[in-house]
Amino acid sequence: MSFAVILPFLKPIKHLLEAETVSEIMVNPDASVWIEEEGRIQALRGIRFEEGALLTSLEVIANRFGKKLDADSPIMNLRLPDGSRMAALIPPVVNPRPMMTIRRFTSRGYTMRDLIERRMLTEEQGRTLAEAVERGDNILISGATSSGKTTVLNVLAQFIPDEDRILILEDTAELYIKKPHVISAEAQLDTHKSQISFADLLKAALRHRPDRIIVGEIRGTEARVLLDALNTGHRGSLTTIHANGAEDAIRRLAHLAMRSSGNVHLQDVEDECHRSIQVVAHIARENGIRKVQTVMRLRA
Repeated sequence: MSFAVILPFLKPIKHLLEAETVSEIMVNPDASVWIEEEGRIQALRGIRFEEGALLTSLEVIANRFGKKLDADSPIMNLRLPDGSRMAALIPPVVNPRPMMTIRRFTSRGYTMRDLIERRMLTEEQGRTLAEAVERGDNILISGATSSGKTTVLNVLAQFIPDEDRILILEDTAELYIKKPHVISAEAQLDTHKSQISFADLLKAALRHRPDRIIVGEIRGTEARVLLDALNTGHRGSLTTIHANGAEDAIRRLAHLAMRSSGNVHLQDVEDECHRSIQVVAHIARENGIRKVQTVMRLRA
């Protein structure tokens, strides 16, 4: 299935999807259309979907990808054939019309040199992170939505030795890691078939002898499973998490792990996080530019 299969259902924004400079397209429930272009978010006038057209299009697209999208399952997340990410909410959770966001995958093939030239990180930060990956440190990449966490993760994974067996686990597939021994798995949460949670997927994957575990993003109880894995010899893992800073990333990881840790103290889980994670890289936007603000090495 090519990207061209999707375009006929999204004709009002076809030119935006094909524009190399547009990184994100947002259609709001009030029918307004916004884009992010070269780091700036702006509203576009004169672009509208006919009444009911976007809802119909989203239902057709969901069906083509084996997803479920209706009033009982009004949330959809999927990866488009070109690697871009589509997210949608439909009534009754939003009103009066659907909400759709498409994040175009523009960073495929980026190298560390590309990130340095784009001022996303410094030479020293790049060297520190590359050496951490080669050394087998567990690295947590934190930041807000659309801060560039996945881009940095993709680039850092290039420094994993070719002989390592890499297991990639995601809820919506978007990582592209070009290594000889890569296995990708995707959680199944909004399909017409049985649900496979992120935690279920991670537990199953650990039985397949991974040298490196890459988790697209930690959001829930899978944090507990990941910490257990990291504390039992799975070195060199990479994952991302939503957080406001490097220290906050550790606290958030601990809070997520607490949800299925039983009757334990938060401080004990935070201590466990410090033992499990060796490096935290925090990314944030500065004047429209995504930057690695902090590279923090942890000590237990």
